[in-house]
Amino acid sequence: MKKTLLILGVCILIFGCGSTRNVNDLAVSNAIVTKIDLTKVIDDKAPVTINPGRFTVETVTYRLPKVVQGTYAVSDFGKYVDDFKAIDYKGNELTISKDGTNTWVINDATKLDYITYYVNDTFDTETSGAIAGDNPFSPAGTNIEPDNYVLNLHGFIGYFDSLKNNQYTLDVTAPADFVRTSALQQVASTPSNDGSSITSSYFAPRYFDITDNPMMYGKLDVEEFMVGDIKIVLSVYSPNKMHSATSLKETMYKMMQGQKAYLGDINSTARYDIYVYLSEGKEDSPKGFGALEHHTSTVVVMPESMEEAALATQMIDIVSHEFFHIVTPLSVHSEDVHYFDYNAPTFSKHLWMYEGVTEYFATLFQVNQDLVSEDEFYSKIMGKIQTSRSMNDAMSFTEMSENIVDEPYASQYYNVYQKGALIGMCIDILIREGSNGNRGILSLMKELSMKYGKNKPFEDDKIIDEIVAMTYPSLQEFFDNHVIGNTPIDYNKFFENVGLHIAESKVKANYLMINGTPIVSGNGQTGTIFFTALAEQNSFWAEQGVKANDVIKMVDGKEVTLQNANAIFQEVFGWQPGRDIEMKLNRGGEEIIIKTTLTQGYTTGDKLQAKPNATKAQVDLRNSWLKG
Repeated sequence: MKKTLLILGVCILIFGCGSTRNVNDLAVSNAIVTKIDLTKVIDDKAPVTINPGRFTVETVTYRLPKVVQGTYAVSDFGKYVDDFKAIDYKGNELTISKDGTNTWVINDATKLDYITYYVNDTFDTETSGAIAGDNPFSPAGTNIEPDNYVLNLHGFIGYFDSLKNNQYTLDVTAPADFVRTSALQQVASTPSNDGSSITSSYFAPRYFDITDNPMMYGKLDVEEFMVGDIKIVLSVYSPNKMHSATSLKETMYKMMQGQKAYLGDINSTARYDIYVYLSEGKEDSPKGFGALEHHTSTVVVMPESMEEAALATQMIDIVSHEFFHIVTPLSVHSEDVHYFDYNAPTFSKHLWMYEGVTEYFATLFQVNQDLVSEDEFYSKIMGKIQTSRSMNDAMSFTEMSENIVDEPYASQYYNVYQKGALIGMCIDILIREGSNGNRGILSLMKELSMKYGKNKPFEDDKIIDEIVAMTYPSLQEFFDNHVIGNTPIDYNKFFENVGLHIAESKVKANYLMINGTPIVSGNGQTGTIFFTALAEQNSFWAEQGVKANDVIKMVDGKEVTLQNANAIFQEVFGWQPGRDIEMKLNRGGEEIIIKTTLTQGYTTGDKLQAKPNATKAQVDLRNSWLKG
C-alpha cells in the first residue's frame, strides 16, 4: 500500500493457503456461486447473491472482512451491508443473528439455498473524519455510481469460515455500454435477451483470489501495452475527462520498462492491471489518495484536478511502489501474511521490509535507470530523513509493525514509507560495503525469493537471523540498534561511506512543504486552513507578502474547506513553476488577493550532496550503490 500523506494540524490526508477445513462443515457443491447485479442498484446499493451449495450442519457463519491484506488498518466492510437475508429452498427466510460488525450466523443451515444482501459503497461515505480511520483507505474501498463502479471484491463478497478454499464463480451484470476490466479470469460473456446488459462470468480458485483481483466497470478509458513479456492494462476513470489512459500511457510505459530492467530476472506475472480512479474533490468523493497492491494489479486513487505533469510524477512514485510489491510481501512474506485471517489478523514485525524496502526500490530504481538525476534522488532521500524525524524517530520498528492497528503505533504508519525506506537504504549500503560493491539489498531479496517464494512463508522471529547469516555481521548490529531497538539512525555514517555529506545550503522549496514540514495548518473549530510562520521562509511566498496566520479562503477559484482541503492541497503540492495561480487570503478581516505566475521558491536547509574530497573507494562504492 502507498499513502500520499500530508500531516496538517487537522490531520488531513493528502498525499497462500487457508486454514484447515473441517469436512463435516463443507457444502456438498465445491463452487460457491456469487452474483453482483449493477443494473439493479437502488440508492447507491448493489444487490449481491451468494449460493454456497448444500450444507450438512445446522449452523454456519458468513463474514465480510474486518481487515484486508496490505492495508494494516481496520476497514469493517460488514458495516456497508444492508438487508441481509438467508433464503431456504422453499423461498422462506431463515433465522439469522448478527455477531459483531462483520459476521452473520445462519441457523437451519441444512435448508439454506442462498443469501442475499445490498452493499453500499465506501467512497461516498468518506468525510473528513474518515481520514482518521472511520472508513477504508480509498484504494481498498468501493464505488457505486451510474457511470463508474470500483469493485474491490472484498467489499462485496464474503466467505463462510469453512469454505475459504472452495472455488468461486462470479457473475457481474452491467449495462451493455460499460467498459469492464478485471484482473480475475473471465470465462464467459452473456448478453441479455434485449441487449441492454451483459453478464460477465469469472472464476476464482479460492476466496483469496476474490480479494486479490479488483475490477472496474463504467465509462472508462483503457490502454494496453507490453513491457517485455508482461501485458500492462491501464484503466482510467476521469469524471470530467481531464486525464486519460492515453495521456498516462507513455509515463507508465517508461516507468515500468525501467522497473523491469532494474528487477532483471524477477518476473512473477504475465499481466499487470493498473486501475486509476481520479477524484473530482466533491464532498462525497474519495479522499484517501494513494494505492493498494495486489499480486497482479493495483488500485490508485488520486485527485483529478492535478496538472498532467504533476499527476505523472505522482503516478511514477505510487505505481512503481505497488509494482515492486511483487518482490515483498508477494514473493517474500511471513506466516502472518500467508495465512491471513480477515477478521482476527495478526501482523508481522517486518513492515520495514514489506513497505520500507518496497518504497526504497521505488525511489532507487529511478536514479538507477536514469529517470531522475543523482541530485533529485538525494533530495528525495533528504526529504524522507526530514519527514521521519518529524515523527517518532525513537520507536522500535518491529514493535510498531506488530501492533500497527493500535495506538500509539497506528498514527506512525506513514513512517514506514520514510524511515522504512531509509532502513532499506542503510541495509543496501552495508551489503555493498561488505561485498565490495558486488551485492545489495535487491540481490538479497532475490535470494530470499528463491528460498521462499509466494507459496512458502518465513518464520517472523527468524528472518532477521537468516538475513544476517546470508550477508554480514554488520547487519546484526544495525538491526539490533535501529530496527528491533529504538536508537535513531545516524545517517551521516552511511553517507560518509559513499562519499556524501549533509550540509546547509540553498535548497528548492515546495509550495506546500519546507524541509519536510507543511507550511499550512488547520483549525478544526473554525474550519479554516492557514499559512504558518514557515511560509515566510519560502522565498516565493515571502515575495507575495504572505504572513503567518493568513487564512486561505480560495485557491484558483475553489473555496477551501476542511472537507476539500485534501484534494486542493494535493494539487498545490504538485505545482510547478510557470503555472498561473490565484489565491484569496483573509488577514484579520482584510481580503488579500495573490494573482501571479509561479516562480521557483527557495529556502535554507540541509542538502545531501557529494563530498568534494571523497576518496576513489567511496566514489566506487557510491556508483555500485546507485548504478549497480
